[in-house]
Amino acid sequence: MQKYHPTNMNPKNRFNTLEEIVTPYGSDNDAESVDLQLSTLEGENKNQPDLIDTNTSHTPETSCKCFKDVRHPEPQGAPGVIMIEKLINSIREYLKSDRKGDLEKLAFLRSLSTLSHAIPYDETTESFIHEHLSQILNAITILVQQEPLHSLFSPVRQELFITITDLSCQDINLLLGSVDRSNLFRDLIKSIISLPSIKTLSILQIVMPTLQYDTESLYRQTFQAFCEMLQCLVIQDPHLENLDQILELMEPWLQSTKDHERERATISMSQMLGCLSRHLNLQPPLYFQKLGSLVALMALLCGDPVEEVAQEAAEGIHYLLHITLKLKGITADRKIRQNIKDTMKKCKELLDISNIKEFYSSPFKIAQVFEVLLSPNELVQFIVTTLDGLKNLKHPCTQQSAGELLVTLVKSAETRFEKVPDIIRAICDRLPIISQPSARQQAINIVSLFISRPKYTDVVLNHLLFYPIPFDRHLAELWRTLDIDLPSTTWILWRLLRKLQKCHNVDQEKMEYIAVAATEALYEIFVGNKLQAATYRLFPQLLMALLIQVHHSIGLTMSDITIPDDMYLSNKDISTSTPLSFAIQATKTLLLRTACWYEFNVMEKRKGWNLLEMEYFHLDGVSLLANVLLEKHGMLAHKVLYLLIPLLNRGNEKHRLTSAAFFVELFQSPMAKRIPKRYTITRLEEWLYHENHQFRFLSLKGMDSLLCHHQGKEEAIKGMIPVILSNLSGTDERIILFSINILRSLLDTMDFTTLKTTIQALFSLFSDVRPNVHLFAVNVFGDSIKMVKYKDKQDIKDQILESLIPLLLHSQDENDAIAEESIRVLTICCHFLKWKLPREVYNKDPWHSNPSGIGVICKFFEQKCRGKCNIMMQTMNYIKNHQVQLKRAAILFTGLLAKHMDHNELRMKGTEWIEDVLRPLLQDPEPSVRIIACQALYRVQKAGAEPEPRPEARRMRKFFNFIY
Repeated sequence: MQKYHPTNMNPKNRFNTLEEIVTPYGSDNDAESVDLQLSTLEGENKNQPDLIDTNTSHTPETSCKCFKDVRHPEPQGAPGVIMIEKLINSIREYLKSDRKGDLEKLAFLRSLSTLSHAIPYDETTESFIHEHLSQILNAITILVQQEPLHSLFSPVRQELFITITDLSCQDINLLLGSVDRSNLFRDLIKSIISLPSIKTLSILQIVMPTLQYDTESLYRQTFQAFCEMLQCLVIQDPHLENLDQILELMEPWLQSTKDHERERATISMSQMLGCLSRHLNLQPPLYFQKLGSLVALMALLCGDPVEEVAQEAAEGIHYLLHITLKLKGITADRKIRQNIKDTMKKCKELLDISNIKEFYSSPFKIAQVFEVLLSPNELVQFIVTTLDGLKNLKHPCTQQSAGELLVTLVKSAETRFEKVPDIIRAICDRLPIISQPSARQQAINIVSLFISRPKYTDVVLNHLLFYPIPFDRHLAELWRTLDIDLPSTTWILWRLLRKLQKCHNVDQEKMEYIAVAATEALYEIFVGNKLQAATYRLFPQLLMALLIQVHHSIGLTMSDITIPDDMYLSNKDISTSTPLSFAIQATKTLLLRTACWYEFNVMEKRKGWNLLEMEYFHLDGVSLLANVLLEKHGMLAHKVLYLLIPLLNRGNEKHRLTSAAFFVELFQSPMAKRIPKRYTITRLEEWLYHENHQFRFLSLKGMDSLLCHHQGKEEAIKGMIPVILSNLSGTDERIILFSINILRSLLDTMDFTTLKTTIQALFSLFSDVRPNVHLFAVNVFGDSIKMVKYKDKQDIKDQILESLIPLLLHSQDENDAIAEESIRVLTICCHFLKWKLPREVYNKDPWHSNPSGIGVICKFFEQKCRGKCNIMMQTMNYIKNHQVQLKRAAILFTGLLAKHMDHNELRMKGTEWIEDVLRPLLQDPEPSVRIIACQALYRVQKAGAEPEPRPEARRMRKFFNFIY
C-alpha cells in the first residue's frame, strides 16, 4: 500500500530526527517558549541542553492552504459571478433531480467544492449554502450510503472527502455537532476503512477489466483525500473538540482484527497527529478528553505484528508526545508551571536512556514516558483502552503487549490513580470476552497490583464485593488467581476479614449484602489457595468469623439480605443459594486448605455440619469443632483460645454466643489454666445470670470443664451454688444435667445446709419424665447421702425416708439404667438408716410375676416406716404415672400395703380417697393394669371393712395355716 505523506515529512527521513519544537505554555506569549530537545536517531550526542529558549517562527502558518499542494490544484482565481450562478443552478438541479448517476454525483460534488471557494467574498454563495445546508447534508448522506463497501469503482468517495474538506476550510461543518452529522461521519470513515485490502481490490480489477479507473491509483488518491479531510478538521479547531470526536469514531478501527483496516486507521491517525503537531495553535478552553485513550491506542499499535502498522504508530506517538507537552502547558495552572518543567525534564531523562528508534518501538517505554504527563483521569482511560487490546484474539502478541503495558503503567503510576473503581469495573466487565488464559491472567494481575497497595485495598474490595452472588465463573477466577506478593497477602485477607467482622457488631433487621459477598470471596480465595501463608496466619480469626457468619445465616434466604439498589439477582440465584450455604462451604474449605483433614472428617461423620446449620444445635456444632481441633491441632486451638478473650464481649448476641461456645470448650486444654480468673470465673458468673438460657448453659458447661480438668477451681465456683440449684427447676435438660454434674463436683466443699438443700433439689427430680435427668439426679442423690456427716444424720433422716418408696418403685422402671441405679441408691439410703433390705428387693423379675416377693418387701417397708412417714401417700403419687410398669407396681404395692397396714388406722383415716384413685383404673386400656387395680381395690375395701385381729388370734391363724 502506498502511503500518503504530509508535505513536510520526507519518507526517507521519517525517523531521522526528533527536533520538532514542543512548546508548553511557559508564558502568555507564544514567542517565549520552552523546548524539549530530544536526541537524534543514530550517533548523536545525548549530552544536549535540557530546556532552552527558542523561537518558533519557522513553524508553518496554521491554514488550510497546507493542503493545496497535496490535492487537485484548484482553478486559477476564484469563480466569477456568472460561474457562481451556474454552480448554484447545477446544485439546485441535482437536489431536485431523482435520477443520479456517477456523472451527476461527481458534477454535484465538484460544483459544491468549487462554489465553497467563493464564500469568503460572495454573500450570495454563503447565503445559498447556509439556506440549503440541510438538503446538501441529506444529499451527501445518501451518496455515502449508496457507495458499495466491497469495491471502489468510481472517484465519488474521493470527491466526497475533497468537498467536505473544502467546506470545512470555510467553517461549514457537515460532520460534527449533531447526531445526524456524527452518523454521516461514521459512515464516511467506514466507507474507506472497511474497503477490501488493496490486493483484493486489484484482483477485482482483473476480474472486471471494463472498469474506467485504475483501482490502486484511485484508492491511493481517495485515501489521501480522506486523510486530508481529517487533518483539516483538527487544525481548524483550536480547542481540540473535533479531535475528541474523531478519536471516538476511529477507535474501533484502530483496534480492528483485520490488518488492512487497522493499517488504514493507523496511517490516517498518524498523519492527522503529524499535521496537528506542525500546525499546533491551541487555545483554551480545551475539550480534548481522550488523551489517555489515544496514547494507549498508539502505544499498542507500536507493538503491532504488522510492521507497517507499527511504523506508522511510532511516527504518530512521536507527534503525540509533542502535542501532549504543549497541551499540558496550556491546561496547567500557573502555580504548577514548575511541575510541568520538572515533568518535561523527567521525560527527557527517560528518553535519553535508550535509542530513540528502540523507544518508539517499545510500548512499555512509551508508557513510562507518558505516565508522567497523564492526569489521573487520563491514566484510567489509558488502562481501560489497553484492556480492550486484550480482546484481540487474532494476534496473541498484541494481547501480550497490552498485558505488559498495563502492568508497566500501574507500577509506574500506582500512587496517582484516583478512579480505581472504574479500572476494576472495566477489568471485570471485559473478563468474559478475554478468552486467552495468559491475557486473562494479565488483566487479573492489574487487580492484584491495586489490591496489594494499602492505599487502594479497601477501594478494590468494596467494588469487587458488590457484584451479584454467587460470583460468576469469571469473577470467581479473579478471586482464586490473585497474584500478590507475600508481604501483602496478610494485609489483604485481613481487610476482607474485617469487612465481614464489622457486619457482626450490630443487630439489623436484614443481613448486610457485604457480609455474604465477603464470605463468598473468602471461599473463592481458599479454593484458589494463592494466599495460603496468610490463611494459616489468620486461621483463628477466619475460623471464628465464619462460624459467627454461619450463626447469623441460619434460617435466612437471599430475600432476607439488603440487596443494593443497582444490583440484580436472578430468581435462580435467589431460590438455590442461601447465606448459610456460602458460610458453610467457606468454613469447610478453610479447614481443608489449612490441613485440618481430621477435623473435617470428624465433622462429617458426627453430623457436625448439620448441627451448625440448626438454630438450637448450632452451639453443639461449634463445640464439636472446637473439641476435635483441640484434640488434633492443639497449637491452632490455643491461638483461637487467646483470640477469643477479647471477642467475648464484642459484637451482637450471636457473635458472643458462638465465641463463648468455642471458648468454654477449650477449657479442657492445659493452657486454659494460665488464663486470669477475670476472663474465666468472672465471665462464667456473668453468663450464669444472663437472661438468655444459652449463655447460662455455656456458663455451666465452662464450670464443669474447669472442675473436670483443672484442680483448685472448686473454691472459686462454690459461691455460685445457689444459682446453680435454681437451674434445677428449669426446663432446659442440658442446663439441668450440667448443674447436677457441677453439684457432684462441689459436694466436698458444701456445708450441711447447702448439702441438705442440694439433696432436696435432687429429690424433686425423681419424678422427672426425662430419663437422663432422672438417672443423673438419682445418682448424685446417692453420692450426696454419702457426704452427710454423722452429726448431721438425724437432720437429714426425714428427707431420706421420703425417698425410699420412690426409689423402690423406680426399681421397676422401664429404663434398666434407672432401675439399677434406684436399687443402688435405695441400698445406700437403707444403709444410712441402718436397715437391711430383704433379698427380694434385688430380684429383677417384675413384681406382678412374683406376688410373694412383693409381699415381703411391702411388709418390710410398712413395718420400718410405720409412724415415720406416710408411704401410702408416696405410693399413690405414682398410680397415675405415664409408665405402665410404674403404674402397675404402684397399684400392686398399694393393695398389699393396705393388707399389711394397721386396719384400725386405715379405717380411721378412711379408704374412700384410695378407692377414688383406684376405681378409674378399672377402665384402663392396659389389661394387666385393670386386673391388678381390681385386686388392689378389693384389698383396700376389705382392709377398711374388717378390724385388725388381736395378736393371739393372728398367731392361731398362722398356726392353723401352717398345719394345713
